[in-house]
Amino acid sequence: MHYNVEMQVRQEWQLGKRTRYYHSQMDMELLGSGESYEELPDTYVIFICDYDPFGSKKYRYTFENMCLEESELKLVDGMHSVFLSTHGENEEEVPIELVRFLRYVRANLNESTEDFEDTYVKRLQESVQNIKKSREMGERYMILHEMLKDEREAGKQEGLEKGLKEGLKEGRKEGLQESILDILEEKGEVSEELRMRILNEKDLNVLKKYVQQAVKAESIHHFIKVIF
Repeated sequence: MHYNVEMQVRQEWQLGKRTRYYHSQMDMELLGSGESYEELPDTYVIFICDYDPFGSKKYRYTFENMCLEESELKLVDGMHSVFLSTHGENEEEVPIELVRFLRYVRANLNESTEDFEDTYVKRLQESVQNIKKSREMGERYMILHEMLKDEREAGKQEGLEKGLKEGLKEGRKEGLQESILDILEEKGEVSEELRMRILNEKDLNVLKKYVQQAVKAESIHHFIKVIF
């Protein structure tokens, strides 16, 4: 199984084509020249949306390819596209752990410290608290917080890309790179290859994604699987 997880905080109408692109990217990376198609693992593209992407008030929307003429006939191509919404209302249809996680994602700064009665959410809260308490990482945490705040407000502004270009100067790239490495070092040993890959990345949008995933990752291995 191989998966790609994306955070989506503003309305996006091309999510279907984006999932198509991400699936194709994973397939190109996973299948070497001359290898059998049977070697392809199932792929999951998961969007965590801070809004309802399809307007049906579901916490989870799952898509798989099926036959239009025979709805019960599935293509079984191993591609799964999952959209998680923080604005769902169908608690009885999904695991309570998923509901608690999505409530945590939706929570504001004050609400995010409350007890969500969930082990995984507790681990996320502890990870964030450890980062905030670190004197060495205090300033970098504030950069992350401002980035996420700006992203949530992107729908009211001209968009995240412009906000990043205006709000982050050239020197901030190094700060973001160091933040990513510091966060990851809290979770394990960072290999030289991974370190150089992060330091050589200059795209602010990509670095922002790295920071988000580094905070959420349970381990270095988890981070690498999600990002690469």
